[in-house]
Amino acid sequence: MAKPIRRFGLRRSRRIRSRKGARRIPKGVIHVQASFNNTIVAVTDVRGQVISWSSAGTCGFRGPRRGTPFAAETAAGDAIQAVVDQGMQRAAVMIKGPGLGRDAALRAIYQSGIVLSFIRDVTPMPHNGCRPPKKRRL
Repeated sequence: MAKPIRRFGLRRSRRIRSRKGARRIPKGVIHVQASFNNTIVAVTDVRGQVISWSSAGTCGFRGPRRGTPFAAETAAGDAIQAVVDQGMQRAAVMIKGPGLGRDAALRAIYQSGIVLSFIRDVTPMPHNGCRPPKKRRL
């Protein structure tokens, strides 16, 4: 029994749509992690799946410039621009860390036009912390 000959020229060209462009996300959570050396901004949906993220390092800042407020503002604007195009209108903001980019990232989020439902500081605080080392004997 002979095998049928496949014809490659008769395939229909189908347009493959990107899944990221098709998703409409009305609400989300913006996580800002501001350390002294870098600022990382991640935008998630309400279930916690990351939609967009950016950091001062990925925006092109290197060395000590990554910890500056301007780098944090640039990183926040870069991360939020992608989700504004997908239709995000409301967001909650979670800010973590002691860095200089906290206020600058929040300023960039305000300027993007997203309505903020609440802003929460989730910086980990020790409740008495670790046990200190023993005193030095002389």
